[in-house]
Amino acid sequence: MTPFTLPTDYPRVRRVHSFAELAGTPFHSGVNALCWERTLPGDYAEVAVALGDGDGEPIMALDAERLRALRLSPAGRLAVEQMLADWQLLRDRALDPALNCIYGYPCDEDPGVVATDVFSFHADSAPIEATTYLCTYYGPPSEGLRHEDSCKRIDLPETREALLAAFGGGEGAGFREYLAEHFYDLHYAPKSGAQPFSFGLFNLWRIATDYPDSPVPPCVHRAPLTQSGDSPRLLLIS
Repeated sequence: MTPFTLPTDYPRVRRVHSFAELAGTPFHSGVNALCWERTLPGDYAEVAVALGDGDGEPIMALDAERLRALRLSPAGRLAVEQMLADWQLLRDRALDPALNCIYGYPCDEDPGVVATDVFSFHADSAPIEATTYLCTYYGPPSEGLRHEDSCKRIDLPETREALLAAFGGGEGAGFREYLAEHFYDLHYAPKSGAQPFSFGLFNLWRIATDYPDSPVPPCVHRAPLTQSGDSPRLLLIS
């Protein structure tokens, strides 16, 4: 795996040095992603192996009872306690974090005009002010796309024409509602030559979402493209 390098040449991403700074720094002046860059102790690969194959389910929800019941070495137990400590940090912020072992995400079998699965670059959205926290402990990490290197798929002329045809009408409020109802307005295409950046392992990120009157654009990101046989992901998200 390519070593993680925070994109220091990109002013929308800012490094912080503690959880308090991560949670308490407002998004402003165009900054829409904060990264608490960390190296964590523990054997996370051992945890993933001990969890097994997920019994055919794509996502296994993890909690303290399941994790602490695993037969692990001291290094594996250290990894478990670190993940649970991060989970508790978010719980203490009155959030609802989820720890998951992800074996694979469902993808659109028939994506139509615009794919809306998590492998597509997209922005998270909310009806009120909200942010997304995420950390990959093991497996392929999430990827970001510079806002300036992206464009909304609905703004691509050929895509918009196809969406209008599928909608069966013209531009206007009804069409905008149609786009929002199907989440088409949240998905982005990389511009020519765009280079996604990795979120890396162990780093806890807080990224801006799309909500009314947000002072900054949302952070465009996606789940990593995976192949059959790839390692599962240990992911914290809220």
